[in-house]
Amino acid sequence: MKKVGYVQTAPIFGDKEKNFNQIENLLVNVKADLLVLPELFATGYTFISKEEAISFAETSNEKTSQFLKKISKMTGAVIVGGYIEQAENEIYNSAMIVSNDRVVDSYRKIHLYYKEKLWFSSGDKPFKVYEVNDIKIGVMICFDWIFPETVRTLALLGADIIAHPANLVLPYCQNAMITRSLENRVFSITSNRIGEENRGEDHFQFTGQSQIISIHGENLSLAPKDEIFIELVDIDIKKARDKKLNEYNNLFKDRRQDFYYQNDN
Repeated sequence: MKKVGYVQTAPIFGDKEKNFNQIENLLVNVKADLLVLPELFATGYTFISKEEAISFAETSNEKTSQFLKKISKMTGAVIVGGYIEQAENEIYNSAMIVSNDRVVDSYRKIHLYYKEKLWFSSGDKPFKVYEVNDIKIGVMICFDWIFPETVRTLALLGADIIAHPANLVLPYCQNAMITRSLENRVFSITSNRIGEENRGEDHFQFTGQSQIISIHGENLSLAPKDEIFIELVDIDIKKARDKKLNEYNNLFKDRRQDFYYQNDN
């Protein structure tokens, strides 16, 4: 069994230290194997210019990575959390994967939502599964959920569990992730934020309701819409490695790729 969970927060825009402290205080005395934090958990989401977004960007060896290493060592967990990644002349909406005192990698969000297209470059690295402490972790970010190819690709690559940092404003994702987990027989953790941001021309109300979904589409944990919240559950990660629906159906072996749409251009 593995103990996995999420931290649902209410970030203060632009105040990394207060956002770090909020999470650290929530994790005092917590021990886990995997913890997922929201998208852009340290900075907030609603930027008013690309220059502003750039001002919060970091490499994988600055304040945010040091904080994630700290809470990874404190909790014993692999941590997945969102940040603005600086890479050469580009910035990305990314999620850092940290284990103990090591940055394992960063996933760069492939499907950008709304004005993210003005601030960030689209992810330029393929989906990847990270095997850390006997857990095969696939990572996606927020709006990636609306493209079923995202979770299917991660599942085909061998993911046991999908870590899904998010800043959700649309009302559909939580229900959709039930289907994503069910159709791929993978666990998923969506870590969302709460609160609102009213900056420039945009006013976002974030939906909360972080959740953990089983391979059968069961909701193992559902956070409130409007409260800072943390929850852990125990899961048998090995169950995600069996894709048999019954003695006749295997969700991956039954795929008829010869009939699926393929773009040869």
